[in-house]
Amino acid sequence: MTLRYQIIPVTAFQQNCSLVWCDETLEAAVIDPGGDLARIRAAVQQQGVTLQAIWLTHAHIDHAGGTGQLSRELQLPIIGPHPGDQFWIDGLPQQSQMFGFPAAEPFTPTRWLADGDTVQIGRQTLNVRHCPGHTPGHVVFHSPQIARAFVGDVLFAGSIGRTDFPGGDHATLLASIRERLWPMGDETVFIPGHGPESSFGAERRSNPHVRDR
Repeated sequence: MTLRYQIIPVTAFQQNCSLVWCDETLEAAVIDPGGDLARIRAAVQQQGVTLQAIWLTHAHIDHAGGTGQLSRELQLPIIGPHPGDQFWIDGLPQQSQMFGFPAAEPFTPTRWLADGDTVQIGRQTLNVRHCPGHTPGHVVFHSPQIARAFVGDVLFAGSIGRTDFPGGDHATLLASIRERLWPMGDETVFIPGHGPESSFGAERRSNPHVRDR
């Protein structure tokens, strides 16, 4: 019994949407359905899983743009992000226009998340950490069982999230990475919002923004 996942790049921004599921119950959640819903639904069908929920790391358009439509069409609860991203959710229509995305349907999260919460899919439980800095309400989903973390735009292989958007803060982001991510362990592999996977240990050694001094 374990947690499995498939990365599905979506939108012109090549955002790493992730399909995660319990291999015993075949119940699944989709993390950050930013768009290209047909591609996401095809992956669900291909894996033979049943989609039960949408989990959001944060509410930027490339991560949350398809959420309202997918929730409405499949009657899925929307879990996350943290309430600090309410203004980003409210601004999704403007984000759509600004970045040339299809119009995003408005939505209200079924459940907001806070630091220390857990989310469950099938018999798998993931821990929630609030990691502000890229956005005020950004959260990360951590599965200690498989040593994986779905970190959205907090950390990338060789880089970190942008902090020049409204509500972003560089010092806060660095603190989130060092105080909330590093304790998950060097061996933990993270799935970023864009680009390839890496491990926290590799980033501590070589990432110029957050490596150990």
